[in-house]
Amino acid sequence: MIKVVYMGTPDIAVKSLAKLNEEFEVLAVVTQPDRPKGRGNKLTPPPVKECALENNIPCYQTERISKDVELIQKLKDLRPDFFVTFAFGQILSQEVLDIPKFATVNLHASLLPKYRGANPIQRCIYNGDCKTGITTMLTVLELDAGDICETDEITITDSMTNIELKDIISEKSPALLCSTLKGLYSGELKPQKQCCDGVTIAKKFVKQDGLIDWNRSAKDIHNQVRSMVDFPTAYTMFNDKLLKIIETKVVSLECKSVQCGEILCVTKNGIEINTKEGTLLITKVKPESKGIMNAYDFANGAKLQPKMKLGE
Repeated sequence: MIKVVYMGTPDIAVKSLAKLNEEFEVLAVVTQPDRPKGRGNKLTPPPVKECALENNIPCYQTERISKDVELIQKLKDLRPDFFVTFAFGQILSQEVLDIPKFATVNLHASLLPKYRGANPIQRCIYNGDCKTGITTMLTVLELDAGDICETDEITITDSMTNIELKDIISEKSPALLCSTLKGLYSGELKPQKQCCDGVTIAKKFVKQDGLIDWNRSAKDIHNQVRSMVDFPTAYTMFNDKLLKIIETKVVSLECKSVQCGEILCVTKNGIEINTKEGTLLITKVKPESKGIMNAYDFANGAKLQPKMKLGE
């Protein structure tokens, strides 16, 4: 049976671990340390650790695997066929990459070479792409530059959020990983050198990336909103208070002779806002210190009227 050490951390990597544990012999799991979470800052284990413990798989946690001499020796003693990484969150040293008999296989959430880096899921939506996918690749020291094993394409709809895309990737990844490991083990799968043309880097978002510029087009703002529903969340200012924008729709691409950010109308469908190019309908918001609510309800409570402006 194929012997695997799995390295991953968040929710998106859990289903792949569970599937690999059914198909192969998972010798151990390596993940990030427990982190404070929630309002009470309670120390919380990574989802992958919880899955490992539920399945009686030995689990090791480390801040930096490349410097963890004791863990590296334990992994060498296991003599695995493969390391599998998926949203692990750490860079592997050459010493670590040399441990498995066959290779270290990484599942990356884009169609490489596009969106190498830490934030491929959010960036493809932010940029308005119509498709993305997942890629299995052989890990090398250069970031996401290894030979490509297999890919699976995913269509991005106009309304898809980063959370929805993450769920799709979580569902599709287990089958692709299993297929890749079996193909490499048998020798039937021959990885192909990754093309250097079209390389893009997907940097992480920071809080400031959520600030909406109403001088952009309605399409661009809509893509911004749906790409960052969980973090950092798109936001604007109203009456000197932060207003998070949770859900939007593009109503029109026509340009109107009023100021960008100006409220055009308030209906039961939401709040219509003028942009540099087109009209954006805000349907869900999260006011400062409050929960998510329908934009119409917020507009009534805040007494929003046409010609008022957001962003001030």
